[in-house]
Amino acid sequence: MQRAALIMFVAMSLIPLGDSAGKLLTSVYGVSPLWVASSRFFLAATMIAPFVPRSAFALLRNWRIWLRALILAGGITCIQMALRTEDVADVFAAFFIGPLISFALGALVLREPVTGLRVTLIALGFAGVLIVVRPGFGGGTGLIWAVVAGTCYGVFLTASRWLAGLGSPVALAFTQFAIAALALLPFGLANLPSATVTVAGLTLVSAAGSLLGNLLLLYANRIAPATQLAPLVYFQLLAAVGLGWAIFGALPDALTWLGLALIVGAGVASARLRH
Repeated sequence: MQRAALIMFVAMSLIPLGDSAGKLLTSVYGVSPLWVASSRFFLAATMIAPFVPRSAFALLRNWRIWLRALILAGGITCIQMALRTEDVADVFAAFFIGPLISFALGALVLREPVTGLRVTLIALGFAGVLIVVRPGFGGGTGLIWAVVAGTCYGVFLTASRWLAGLGSPVALAFTQFAIAALALLPFGLANLPSATVTVAGLTLVSAAGSLLGNLLLLYANRIAPATQLAPLVYFQLLAAVGLGWAIFGALPDALTWLGLALIVGAGVASARLRH
């Protein structure tokens, strides 16, 4: 379990690192969020392609695989829109409405057990997101994009549980990268950035951080029970806070810390309860 936990911590650091590179591209170098999202999926699909079994291509005939990938493409595009104007930690806090939505959809769509405690935890997590976003009370409008991204991610997580038996984790990962890359390709080509070494390097870091983080997450789940790993997903929030401070010199305010505490507490408890 110690090795799996270490892998999870690395994975959960790489994902916000990739998004921090995306924020640098959009907020500092003026690159379009559509380019960041499309290039991330294209490079990820290219990097993982040599390791994909042939059976993965048969999955492309299933409309549910396409729906799942398109939802992910929308979510990643929205989070890049949010990162253009908002701090990394705030965006990740709002984005983490996703697991809570996934728990709710699991009950409504997948008929997973519903309890009063589970409903209470979802409500607490949602309250935490509202404290971070503060709609109409000083929260940045870009955080609405993060909430939309988190909602897409919650639907994506539910769809992933729905379709888990269709193929191996690597095969499913490849299909989501390839389909999303295809869907976003026209938007990416229409927003090509200036060809500089810095932009190219940050684009590569953005894609590689997301890809390696997700692959390590899949590997950790192969060597340790999901019941023990699920709460560690929330390490992304701590990594996002650290990266936001180290790269952008930004730290959450007092209300955002309160919202973060509610989100993490409700999310960890919900993950334990579900498993």
